[in-house]
Order: sequence, then structure tokens, then C-alpha cells
Amino acid sequence: MIKFPKKEKLSRIKKFFKEKGLQSLVAAAKDRPLKINELKKEKPYRPELIDLYNLYQFIIKNKRITSLEFGCGWSSLVIALALKENKKNYSKEVKNLRRNNPFQNYIIDNEKKYLEIAKNRLKKFDSNLLKDNFFLYSPAKITKHDFRYVTEFTQLPKINPDFIYLDGPDQFKILGNDKFNIDHKDFAPMAADILKVEFFLNPGTIILIDGRGLNCNFLKKYLKRKWSYKYTKSCDQHILCLDKDIHGAHSEKLFNFFNRKKIK
Repeated sequence: MIKFPKKEKLSRIKKFFKEKGLQSLVAAAKDRPLKINELKKEKPYRPELIDLYNLYQFIIKNKRITSLEFGCGWSSLVIALALKENKKNYSKEVKNLRRNNPFQNYIIDNEKKYLEIAKNRLKKFDSNLLKDNFFLYSPAKITKHDFRYVTEFTQLPKINPDFIYLDGPDQFKILGNDKFNIDHKDFAPMAADILKVEFFLNPGTIILIDGRGLNCNFLKKYLKRKWSYKYTKSCDQHILCLDKDIHGAHSEKLFNFFNRKKIK
């Protein structure tokens, strides 16, 4: 069963990140949010501390092992630090599970510029993080799913994540054609990549969608397995968790690991 973070005051969240050595994150979040017309000038989003705090806590509380991140940013550093913490706490247990990419995050984005910014941010904080965090550039294009226009990356990393963070690609940077594109502020992101790998995912897998309500609605309608769903209004996050729908030996052990309380 998925564990949700407790609601915290912003002052406590700021203190939490400062104690993690992320003073630069707290400082960057003080700037005003970007307006839609400024996004087209290729400026990165300002970090949202509450969203990032919840992201960190979801990974910690639910003992995530392997992460796939669509889009990059401050979230890449936060995920890296959360997985590092899990590695310290659970590396011995995970050796007994069939997980070939333990405590690794794979980040895919359609903009090289922001991949480089995110990568340098990790390197500056702790260069050792780079050995467990992999940055993949892939163009994203308009395609169709069941006659509906959607976007997809042209390639995906060869991993089977138990945590997926959906916050990309940027809808204004999609390869389209003369017939249709979504580079218009009245449209919304509509990524379909998760559908392609759904039947490889293990029970207990969590998808965290940052905003992107229309995209979430699309995924909920086309995902075929049994997913539980909850919306957190305070930070505009959609959370899906894959219910236990298979009973293989390996998936059983992994599912039990996720749901077993940590021994103190």
C-alpha cells in the first residue's frame, strides 16, 4: 500500500532542504514563478519546494529502487539524493531482489541544454552522484494513440523502474508536422510513453505526475492494468500505484519488500 508524505509547513520544508545542503534550491525557489510567455524564452522553471519535498518523501517512504524521470530539473537532484538515502538503508535487502539497476535514476529529456544544467547541478553538489544517474537526450514527436494525438520520445532507456516521475517533455519543443502540434498555450502536455512499457512494470510501481491533469486523465483511460489513483490538490500532484495483479516469485518478493516495515 502506497505511503503518502505528511503535510508540512513551508518553513519546515525549507529547513529540511537546508539540512540536506540544498541552500541553493531554497534560494532559487524565492524567485517569482515564470509566466507562460517567459517559458518560450527558454528559461527554466523555478523550483517548487513543496512539490520537491513530496517527491523526496514518496521515494523514501515507499522504498523506491529504480527511477525513470521524464523531464529534468531540480527534481533530478532531489531524486538522486533520495535514492542515495535508500541505498544506505536497503542495499543489503535489495541484493536478494531481481533488480539490475538498483538505486539508479534515468533522466530523459528533449532539450540538451536543460539536461546539461541538471547534470552539472548534480556534479557540483557531489560528483559521485553521476555514477548512479544517467542523462539521456531524445527528441519528442507528435504521434497518435487510438486516433488521439499524443507525444512520445523517440527512444527510452532500457530499464524497468518502480518509480516514474512524469514532468516532461516540454510541450513547446515537440517535433510536429504541418497538420498538428501542441506548441500552443491553450493545449496541454500529452505524453504516452508509459503506455508502451506498462506490462513490464512490477506490482507496486508508482507513477507521480506533476500537474499535467489532462495527461493524467489520458493515461488513466488507456492504462490496462489495475492502478489505484489519488490527487493531492495542495501541490497539484497525481499519484498512481500499480496494484498486485500477478503472483510470480520475483514480483512477490519485490512487492513484499515495498510493503514491509523497516526493522529498526
